[in-house]
Amino acid sequence: MTKSEQLPYPVVEQRGLWFEEFQTSTVYRHAPGRTISEADNILFTTTTMNPQALHLDAAWSSDQEFGERLVNSLLTLSVLVGLSVGQLTQGTVVANLGFGEVRFPAPVRHGDTLYAETVVLDKRPSQRRPRQGIVTFEHTARNQHGDIVAVARRATMVAFAPESRG
Repeated sequence: MTKSEQLPYPVVEQRGLWFEEFQTSTVYRHAPGRTISEADNILFTTTTMNPQALHLDAAWSSDQEFGERLVNSLLTLSVLVGLSVGQLTQGTVVANLGFGEVRFPAPVRHGDTLYAETVVLDKRPSQRRPRQGIVTFEHTARNQHGDIVAVARRATMVAFAPESRG
């Protein structure tokens, strides 16, 4: 269907938030969660050319501190950010500007389910791009037990709402 075609009823399209809609010091909880499988971990680890035995070698990992393979921390980070997209930035983000502090206070294991929430730390209009603003997030992932497994600060460039464009 093209944009010019009219429907006899309203249309709701999922999108992220426009710059003006973000509220600082507000927690955005993202649903649903995502269970990480062994296949997810192996595919991500091998696709990214990461030969770390801690992610791939069950026998070797069984003799290490955690007694089993762990989920690749960059997969954990990717899922954490991905869980926020539908609610916060789908179709409204212009660019991911970068990550600040990223930490992994507890390991993620095969079969763990990740849940995410985001706090908007700051937002400001861009000095160089008049119809865009910079929004700084702190994303937090918890496992099914409520343990924090990842925290990441991220800066993004977000578009202003269409009605405010001149």
